[in-house]
Amino acid sequence: MSNQKIYILLTDTGTLFTRLIKLYTKKPYNHASISLDSELEEVYSFGRKTATNPFIGGFVKENLREKFFTDSKCTVISCSVTDAQLNKLKALINKIKSQKDDYSYNLLGLFAIMFNKQLSRNNAFFCSQFVATVLQRCEIVQFTKPPALVMPHEFMEMEDFNVVFQGSLTEYFLTIECRAIEIDNFITSQGQEKFGQSMATS
Repeated sequence: MSNQKIYILLTDTGTLFTRLIKLYTKKPYNHASISLDSELEEVYSFGRKTATNPFIGGFVKENLREKFFTDSKCTVISCSVTDAQLNKLKALINKIKSQKDDYSYNLLGLFAIMFNKQLSRNNAFFCSQFVATVLQRCEIVQFTKPPALVMPHEFMEMEDFNVVFQGSLTEYFLTIECRAIEIDNFITSQGQEKFGQSMATS
């Protein structure tokens, strides 16, 4: 088993569209994304292509530092993967990215899931369906139901995933930045200490 990790990001952007979904789900998060790094630089999902229109969507690489996401509440969960699983995941995401114009947003499937109905369409996904599909195709998770019936909050309930953060995205990025500063300070202090030791023995 490798020490590699992948991350699932669950968010609530507070838009009218997500508020309408929450009226049905009664769950705190209604958008799911998958990230290949803890800094959330490489984050992928199926969602709106423009912030102003929730009905035009598809495969997106999300910029979580843009205004649309900055005030979002979130949960970040992680899962350990093998090198083979990670490489397979990267290859699959890169393949979808290279063919992104052939993919669309499965809006009908999103509404169907509210009635516990599966509506799968070729090359069309909604957010949690996409995340569940790539996890299953890369043999990271085997779901007990079709990916088209997996909802965002269910990732928090999976056995192999651990919650690493809950709060706002702004707080998460501040945590990441503080951690980076602490590491830099530690490396600097270690370097100064070694330099002092070498001077003392010279």
